[in-house]
Amino acid sequence: MRVVHVSQPVEAGVAAVVLELAAAQRERGWRVDVACPPGWLADRVRDVGVRVHPWSATRCPGPSVAAETRRLKDVLDKLDPDVVHLHSSKAGLAGRLAVRGRRPTIFQPHLWSFQSATGALRQASVAWERFAARWTDQLVCVSDDELAAGRAVGVSTPAEVVCNGVDTRTLRPRSRVAARKRLGLPDVPTAVCVGRLAPLKGQDQLLRAWPAVLDAVPDAHLVLVGDGPMRDRWRAEGDHGSVRWWGHDTAVADFYTAADVVVLPSRAEGMALVPLEAMASGRSVVAFDVGGVRQSVGDAGAVVPAGDVPALASAVAKRLADPVLAAGEGLAGRRRAEVLFDSTRVCDQVATLVDKLVGGTR
Repeated sequence: MRVVHVSQPVEAGVAAVVLELAAAQRERGWRVDVACPPGWLADRVRDVGVRVHPWSATRCPGPSVAAETRRLKDVLDKLDPDVVHLHSSKAGLAGRLAVRGRRPTIFQPHLWSFQSATGALRQASVAWERFAARWTDQLVCVSDDELAAGRAVGVSTPAEVVCNGVDTRTLRPRSRVAARKRLGLPDVPTAVCVGRLAPLKGQDQLLRAWPAVLDAVPDAHLVLVGDGPMRDRWRAEGDHGSVRWWGHDTAVADFYTAADVVVLPSRAEGMALVPLEAMASGRSVVAFDVGGVRQSVGDAGAVVPAGDVPALASAVAKRLADPVLAAGEGLAGRRRAEVLFDSTRVCDQVATLVDKLVGGTR
């Protein structure tokens, strides 16, 4: 089996999924290649013995799409794969323009582009997804919510829901006190938020909620792990002495372990990896009710109405003030991660889809 994964994101959730799939498929004996820009993903893929092909591409659509499509077509023509697996919106755009149905194509949105767009851009994105369905043999959605969002705008491609997964052997409950010592964090009630500092990830909403959390739990600390375009602005608007702006860090396991509660204040998601990683680490989760959150979190924390900042503050404060509640939810989350979201199960599901797709086209 010859598979090429294509991704423009080279960090965070999408990159982690691509790495997991590529490594697992290589272990199956498949010939696996990854086309992506330079960065964390390219480095890690090489580390597991998968070939990387540089593909220069920007995050947003624009005049560069034509050149990006030509470059990707050259890569795919040279590799001649049995299946092309496109991850996220830019790869989905350039990849389907490059292939145009001439070889089996899987598209995995990892959050539809129209869900983060507004106005004319959203309308154009919806129109594109409907049109591009003719060049998509298999749609893979990471949550029931993501599939429902596609169907609601008329995307009719054959689809399967394959929830995101995490390595429950690497991520597992460990000593909170030891993790705090390693990170140099105080041993106080601690909330952790992991994610790119960008409007879609919603850390500004968490920062607005934080004063109310402090009113209830005065010694609480918040650790923001991530970097991004909004860092300087948000820090200037809401910098409290109890907030630690950690910056980007790819080694996130210690941060989950150090937390009493992990917070996901996103405005939109397909199915975020952060709650799954927190659950695998045995930590309670508080999140807004956006795509995939209820399906992932279950009884492992609190899911509050999207954008309801007071409800977010109340749920976070409740768990910081009640370690027994948070610990019980952490145990429930660990069980849930092991049963429903282990990465081995996810990789097996995707491999089965690829086998069926190629078998049906030969």
